[in-house]
Order: sequence, then C-alpha cells, then structure tokens
Amino acid sequence: MDVSLYKYLLMLGDNSMILGHRLSELCGHGPNLETDIALTNISLDLFGQVRSLFQYAAKVKGGSATEDTIAFSRTEREILNVILVEQPNEDFAHVVGRQYLYDIYHFLLLEALVGSKDETIAAIANKSLKEVKYHKRFSGEWLKRLAGGTDESQQRMQAAIDHMYPFLDELFHVTEVEEEMRAQGVGADLSVIKAECYAIIDDHFRIAGLQVPEHPPRVSKGKYGIHTEKMGFILSELQFMQRSYPNMQW
Repeated sequence: MDVSLYKYLLMLGDNSMILGHRLSELCGHGPNLETDIALTNISLDLFGQVRSLFQYAAKVKGGSATEDTIAFSRTEREILNVILVEQPNEDFAHVVGRQYLYDIYHFLLLEALVGSKDETIAAIANKSLKEVKYHKRFSGEWLKRLAGGTDESQQRMQAAIDHMYPFLDELFHVTEVEEEMRAQGVGADLSVIKAECYAIIDDHFRIAGLQVPEHPPRVSKGKYGIHTEKMGFILSELQFMQRSYPNMQW
C-alpha cells in the first residue's frame, strides 16, 4: 500500500466529509426554502466528492477496505480534516463565512489538482471543480449580501469572519505527506495556493465592506488528527448507524 497516497486522499476527503455533515445539519433550517435547498445540494456535492476520493483510497489500501469503512470506521484521531470545517452553525453568517473561506481554497486546490500526475485524482478534481465553482459563487454572493444589508447583518457577518478567518491558515500548513505528494507531482503546491487565496479573500472583504481580521492564525493540528471537542459530537451522529449495526447494508 502507498501509505502517503492513502493519507493524502484522506486529507482531501475528510475536509469535505466533515463540512458536508455540518451542512446536512441545516436541512430544513435554512433562512428560506431556496437557500435551504441550495445548502443541502452543496452538502450532497461534497459527499459525492468524498465518495470518489474514498473509493480510490479503498483501492489503494486494499484488503476489505471500502468507502464506507473509511468513512465510518475510523476513530477521531484517524480523521485528518482541518479545524475550520468543524466549526458549528452558530448562525447563518457563520455558515456563510465558513463556507466562503473553504470554497475559495477548495476551488484553487482543485484547479491545481487537475494537473496532478495521478490520473484518478486529476479526474476527480476536474469533475468536482464544476460543482465547487457554484459553491464559491453561492457563498460569495451571500457574503456580499449580508455585509451590505442591515446594520445587524453586517455586524453578524463581520463577527463570523473574525471568528473563522484565523482558522484559514491551517489549510496551508504543509505536512510531510503533502510535501511528498507535491514533490511527486501528485499533490498541489500549497504555498502558491496560499498567496492567491489570501489575495482573493482579502480583496473580496474590502469590496464587501468587511474588515480583514488582524487576529493571529489559530495553531491547529487537525491534519494530524488532533481536533476540537466538537468532533466527538460530529462523529457520534455521522457514524452512529454503522457503529450500532456494523456492516449494515440497505
């Protein structure tokens, strides 16, 4: 088994899996019907991408591994998502802020991975890019709408950005696995993506009338399996059925 490739696929898939779960919590709770359906569709898009990545990861791992065992049988310390996507749905501004920051990063990452030497990763990235282009537009439009709305919506949007922005930096912390994949031409160069990502986000904030937060980056180690207390609650819901009824099939 190529351990580095396997872990890299987990890193790519786990971010979308946890964020997709967070969005699934909002089903039936959106501010209006259209937005509720849009958030649910984004969640489904992310889980579709996770399936493709985990199917490939299962093939790389071999044995009895499947997309389901990878998603539902790993423990908290084995899941490698960044802390940003764990952040709860405090209010709609927090949902938009979290989604927007991740969408800009995710779009740039997929653009880079389209050129991966790994043909499967490149194909998954190419297909996912079309979906994430919509995600980025959706969250960007809501960011501007809330920032330019009432005094309360502007204050809530700024508060959400102040909270979420420091978590963005962890996406660009390069682990040994990511560096190895970059060197092989399989993974993306996060240093290049970081510069472009921050430039786009900071420019959009200024256009929307939001202040770029001056808070220092949060020191986070989600990529190493060290999570917040929120992860336990996420997994208790996400993995409940398979944990209670192992190997259950519909």
